[in-house]
Amino acid sequence: MQKVILYTQPQCPPCEVVKRFFKANHIQFSEVNIKEDLTSQQYMIKTLESYSTPTVLIDDREIVRGFNLEALAEKLNISCD
Repeated sequence: MQKVILYTQPQCPPCEVVKRFFKANHIQFSEVNIKEDLTSQQYMIKTLESYSTPTVLIDDREIVRGFNLEALAEKLNISCD
């Protein structure tokens, strides 16, 4: 099973779409609210080099920055047919 972390923030419609996408495809994930967790916010910016949400980290090595369901499907081996 892949380890999936979703970096979100309040009032982020694309974040909500990604959460629904994960749930619909039975992808277990951890959600990190970067407005509540400033350490994670800095990690997202400095280490992952991402400046927007949603940002998804897969298995501590694959990063999908921004709203990109096609890239998520590819990296998680989900068929979009």
